[in-house]
Amino acid sequence: MSIEEQVDAVLAGLPAIPRILGLGEPTHWMEAFPLLRNQIFQHLVANHGYRAFALESDCLAGQVVNAYVVDGIGSLDEVMRDGFSHGFGELESSRALVEWMRAYNETHPEPVRFFGFDGPLEITAAASPRQAITALNSYLGSPYTVDELLGADERWSNPDATMDPTQSVGSSPDVERLRLIVDDLQGLLVARTPRLIAESRDEWWSARLYGRTANGLLRYHQGMAWNSDARIAHLMAIRDAMMAENLKAIAEYGKTFVNAHNRHLQRELSTLDFAGAVREFWCAGAIVSAEVGDQYAFIATGMGTAPNPNVGAPDPDTLEGYLSTLPGDSFVVRSADIDTTGLKPRTTGNFSYIPLDPAHVRDTDGILFVRNVPRLPFG
Repeated sequence: MSIEEQVDAVLAGLPAIPRILGLGEPTHWMEAFPLLRNQIFQHLVANHGYRAFALESDCLAGQVVNAYVVDGIGSLDEVMRDGFSHGFGELESSRALVEWMRAYNETHPEPVRFFGFDGPLEITAAASPRQAITALNSYLGSPYTVDELLGADERWSNPDATMDPTQSVGSSPDVERLRLIVDDLQGLLVARTPRLIAESRDEWWSARLYGRTANGLLRYHQGMAWNSDARIAHLMAIRDAMMAENLKAIAEYGKTFVNAHNRHLQRELSTLDFAGAVREFWCAGAIVSAEVGDQYAFIATGMGTAPNPNVGAPDPDTLEGYLSTLPGDSFVVRSADIDTTGLKPRTTGNFSYIPLDPAHVRDTDGILFVRNVPRLPFG
């Protein structure tokens, strides 16, 4: 069977076609995974009515991509430069996805839409909330003066604050004041909902995105200033909660296909060994799954060998070792068909790659497996 037919077999085993279908990956920036993702998304659009694509990328920057794929605004090069975070705009697979979505929308009356569903966050810093707050404030008629409270963007994006809470702007009284302002603005947004939707549902949707993002960033910056052993887990939880809220809002546009790291889409409690301690938090997939039930489905992705990061052949008594015995270079298998008896977790010593856990196979609906991943095209 083809990859598309194998995905259909997974969907056929579910109570209904999910409104949100997640496809994870075990590590980023490996073209084999997003190329298969593109193939699966095109099939879902053509055969199952999916109309939204969500990527683990900056939700505000994603508006640049969506404006291009829906309305042809901007140039492709500008979109690839400005519309992605985490380096995803450098991938040829991202460019191919954007090109396909634009071409599809030129010949179909009901558009497919692109969304980032991550916050404006990087591993080393969190963005200033300026863009989100000023956009929401302007949309509602600028009832507040916020420039003085925001100050210079550099104080928000200070990379030293990632590990040193004393370097964070989050303890400033300005942040407390801005959180109250954002709360008031979100209240105004709700109170004016009928008129705003009548004027433009898309603009109303974007305003809600600005409100969620402003609130989430301010909460995140306050969390960065918290001097506690629980600080890192708290920040991770804030980020994934922002992702979850964005995903639910994106699904208002129709069936949504979402692509992110496995750890952001899984149903089980997330754990991360960081700075000598295990941190626990609920990820976006777990939050959404708990809320919407069988409207959410998750296909995890695993791999056998890869040259970069350097991952050798899996041991035969691991899940990846078992999957390596199945026919095909890449394939999707229903989780219900996998016998995990006697299988143990894979260990590689490679921080950038997180193997599949055989204990949580039943928390997935399917597994996409790539036997041998080719070398990265860049880096």
